[in-house]
Amino acid sequence: MAFSPEGEDRSRSLGLTGKRDERDRPGSTWSQTSISAAGAARRTMMRAMGYQSTIEWTEATWNPVTGCDRVSAGCDHCYAATLAARLKRMGNPRYQRDGKAGPGFGITLHHDLLELPTRWRAPRVVFVNSMSDLFHPAVPADFIVRVFDVMAGLPRHTFQVLTKRPGRAAYLAPRLVWPSNVWMGTSIESATVLFRAERIRRVPASIRFLSCEPLLGPLDGLDLAGIAWVIAGGESGPRFRPVSAQWVREIRDLCLRERVPFFFKQWGGRTPKAGGRDLDGLRWDQMPPAGRQAKG
Repeated sequence: MAFSPEGEDRSRSLGLTGKRDERDRPGSTWSQTSISAAGAARRTMMRAMGYQSTIEWTEATWNPVTGCDRVSAGCDHCYAATLAARLKRMGNPRYQRDGKAGPGFGITLHHDLLELPTRWRAPRVVFVNSMSDLFHPAVPADFIVRVFDVMAGLPRHTFQVLTKRPGRAAYLAPRLVWPSNVWMGTSIESATVLFRAERIRRVPASIRFLSCEPLLGPLDGLDLAGIAWVIAGGESGPRFRPVSAQWVREIRDLCLRERVPFFFKQWGGRTPKAGGRDLDGLRWDQMPPAGRQAKG
């Protein structure tokens, strides 16, 4: 299998390259189990670093910031906090600062990753800060400005920024550049945080979107004015809270009435794929008109 320079760059940034040792020699007794474990660790680290994503509505992730704090019920079983704790145990240097939400999940700025997307030659749909919230109050405004400047300089990529703090995004919006390749979204997991939709409408992004995941209740009164895309999905993990099909159908039907693209990510369960992705026998993978079709 060919080993590309880009792949070598990835491995170096993860600390995964080095000299050949006993494990590489013919006849080595190093077990296949150990090899598999090492491969799984490498894949986990690469996903966290942003080279690939298993999230259905994007293609890659970019994490110039890591770490966050819980702000609402949707954060209770945060996948990022769980992954950060795992990465800390694995010795990943980017996840060594502890935070209120758990080990390895303290807010950390990665200045050396700001230019990472410039090395991706082919166009990508990029989820910004899957392991954090760019608009967390501990992230300096000047750093956020730098992130937006990088995105503005890379029109070949589409950047999806998702926050649970749309109020700060709206407050800082006049200081930021808003090119058409930067989408801005907020999470709405229950009716108690419907106010986030109004706040995200104050942001002058060309595409504003909602992520209703993990969906924890009906979203009666949801207003899609100014919203160009809606994602919905159930929670996954050992302590998942089941989603009602009726809640999902209500969001889908609202999107159909308002002609807003609807993306159903998953039913959830103990694992993300446990319940599948079909809703009433159909796969809902709609994207905004400006967006490329993400993987399904």
